[in-house]
Amino acid sequence: MDDQLGEDRQRVELSLLDFTVADAEDGELSWQERALCAQTDPEAFFPEKGGSTREAKKVCVSCEVRAECLEYALENDERFGIWGGLSERERRKLKRRAV
Repeated sequence: MDDQLGEDRQRVELSLLDFTVADAEDGELSWQERALCAQTDPEAFFPEKGGSTREAKKVCVSCEVRAECLEYALENDERFGIWGGLSERERRKLKRRAV
């Protein structure tokens, strides 16, 4: 009985170790793999000047990593495209309000 308990505990520890190693290997940008925009037409997220941002923003509304995306854009001063559901102009306004 004790041998079985020891084996189970070792399996759990190894599973947790695998999980931790996988997280470290994924790096900081692993959220991008879960982003809905990665599964859609990238041109919608980088419209021509004066072009519509409506389609891209519709995708962003239901994206589970919207907050991470916006945070990335703000931290890296992304100047083009829709990130986290906001255009470059909207991100600039957000930054000004935060200061």
